[in-house]
Amino acid sequence: MQLLRMLYGRGKATNTYSLHMKQSELAEQLGISRQALNVHLRKLRNLDYIRTGRGFIDVTEKGLNALGISSNPAFVFIKVSPRKRGEVYGKIKELQIQRAFRIAGDVDALIIVERTKLDEVLSKLSYIEGVKDTKSYVAIEPIR
Repeated sequence: MQLLRMLYGRGKATNTYSLHMKQSELAEQLGISRQALNVHLRKLRNLDYIRTGRGFIDVTEKGLNALGISSNPAFVFIKVSPRKRGEVYGKIKELQIQRAFRIAGDVDALIIVERTKLDEVLSKLSYIEGVKDTKSYVAIEPIR
């Protein structure tokens, strides 16, 4: 536990997207050999765009930046009509968002969205029956 605390305390929060799939399955889906896939993965690893391990591939923050995806997300706080919460939460799951949370307090939900998709997500939220109000905030840079 002491080591885990130290790693957490000295670590840096980053965004990664993990794909849990065998490389042979991914190669098959791409229609290439496993050896050809490994050549491509090695190039991406050397650029620090991905990390790989047994049964997973992580797209790193550097890889996200190469795709033009900002590592500074937007946060949308949502006030929901109490009688529509279940329906609204179900529709939120269908949106192109990074994460969604039910929260306690003045608002009912928080979604984290790629800042380039903020307008699209806000537009879709405006059509969901039961969404009473939204407040959006865009991260400038991480402090820690």
